[in-house]
Amino acid sequence: MNRLKTFLTHHTASTFVLMGIACGVFGLASFNLAYLFKANLTLFLDYGTMVIGEGAGQQLLELIGYGYLALSGYLLFKICEHSLVEHFLHRASPPDYRD
Repeated sequence: MNRLKTFLTHHTASTFVLMGIACGVFGLASFNLAYLFKANLTLFLDYGTMVIGEGAGQQLLELIGYGYLALSGYLLFKICEHSLVEHFLHRASPPDYRD
């Protein structure tokens, strides 16, 4: 974790690019995810365990995987955001009001 923090702190341009990629992963992985979960669970409730053999079980596992992929994209986005904010706050020096 320290290596990631050091990298993100010292390479702000790369952190910004990584933040954009993570945002894209989050957006693509979570697009329409709630609707597909609802449809899959409705299929299970309507037809029972019979649909597992028809591919609904695999689809449910894939949807769970996309959920975790979206979560990891969001977490990486927030880590990059925190790193950039910390970098720019510590980089900015306080104004000198002495005359």
